[in-house]
Amino acid sequence: MTEITDKSLLKETAIGIVKRLRERGFSALFAGGCVRDMLMGNVPEDYDIATDARPDDIINIFERTVPVGIHYGVVLVIENGFEFEVATFRSDGTYTDGRHPDTVTFCDARGDALRRDFTINGMFYDPVDDKHFDYVGGREDLKACLVRAIGDPSERFNEDRLRMIRAVRFACRFDYKIEDQTADAIKRLYDKILTVSMERTRDELRKILTGPSPHTGIKMMDDLNLLNEILPEVTAMKGVRQPENYHPEGDVFTHTLLTLSELAASQNPADSWELAMAVLLHDIGKPVTFEVADRIRFNNHDNIGAEMSERICERLKMSNAEKERITWLVKMHLYLRHAQQMRISKLKRLFAHEGYSELAELYKVDSLASTGDLEDYNFCQNMFEELQEEEIKPEPLITGNDLIALGLKPGPIFSKILDAIKDDQLEQRITTKEEALERAKELVKT
Repeated sequence: MTEITDKSLLKETAIGIVKRLRERGFSALFAGGCVRDMLMGNVPEDYDIATDARPDDIINIFERTVPVGIHYGVVLVIENGFEFEVATFRSDGTYTDGRHPDTVTFCDARGDALRRDFTINGMFYDPVDDKHFDYVGGREDLKACLVRAIGDPSERFNEDRLRMIRAVRFACRFDYKIEDQTADAIKRLYDKILTVSMERTRDELRKILTGPSPHTGIKMMDDLNLLNEILPEVTAMKGVRQPENYHPEGDVFTHTLLTLSELAASQNPADSWELAMAVLLHDIGKPVTFEVADRIRFNNHDNIGAEMSERICERLKMSNAEKERITWLVKMHLYLRHAQQMRISKLKRLFAHEGYSELAELYKVDSLASTGDLEDYNFCQNMFEELQEEEIKPEPLITGNDLIALGLKPGPIFSKILDAIKDDQLEQRITTKEEALERAKELVKT
């Protein structure tokens, strides 16, 4: 109920901004994605407003503003705790840097529509008089389920090369097709994608992988020649054979797409970008470890894949926390395979790791995309749910200070003793401090 109320207030506040601009003698319209979403029957997450008011006018009319892109006519207006981009109608000059126009000229709504990226994002709506303005054929493309560049696709993509990946994202998000001429332009200009900053590329990749159809997005990026530019390690999986008894689905690339598909099918809001990226990368070590002995083998592909994943994360300018989680998941993606033979202490240590739930999900979708055998997964999940928090993460029975009190000098032996005692505690072989101290004395002698 709160979310619905917030979205209602968001829309009412946006309409209030339009009305305020109109009261001051300016034209003002909802623009871009919010118009598209409303026409599709969806409730917008945000509202952008386009107007013939100049930036100085906008700043003077509203109490709280931030000139986030004043050179391009963009001002952030803050009302009721919400932020709205209010932009002056503009047409753009040349794009020397492949992202920003060198010059802008303020114009009318029609001129503003022609400089936008895709027809479905180039429409306007008057929320006061309930009128739509479509100068680019966006409503027809919504009906036809098409992502089409406005005007000349090559010009639009040369203006901002990131639009090539954005075309894929919108197509996957809405289950649309990329219009033929638009797709052809991407296939011609694909190598220019590396002129886009890795941060912007990473953010679009994040939206694709955490969206409703990540497998479609990766396949589409491959078909449009974009994937090999951004993630050549992933395209290297194409054609790499696997043993049919473990992977009847096909080569490593096919398996990866199926794993992403299984993730999408089971996805919930808790599923993370790190998990999605780990699903994409979990087998990237296979092409370089492929060998045929008694059968096809990929020895050590989990560890090598983790090293490769670390380099990819660094290339994509990810945070250290993101890199560490993705690398850990790739390295550990086979770990549950023999869970039923593991010592209970080893499993409890795994359950205590903050990434366990993501690892379990990775193992599940990996299994569903190959043999379909979930026996080890179900074993782990059942045990994880049955154990209490204090059984998984018990308070230490002794600390380093206790070892010092026994007359030991701090050093590497401390961690070995404390780890051994923790294992005994997790196995419930010892349960008291006194027993732990006796065990420590025994370990010192060995």
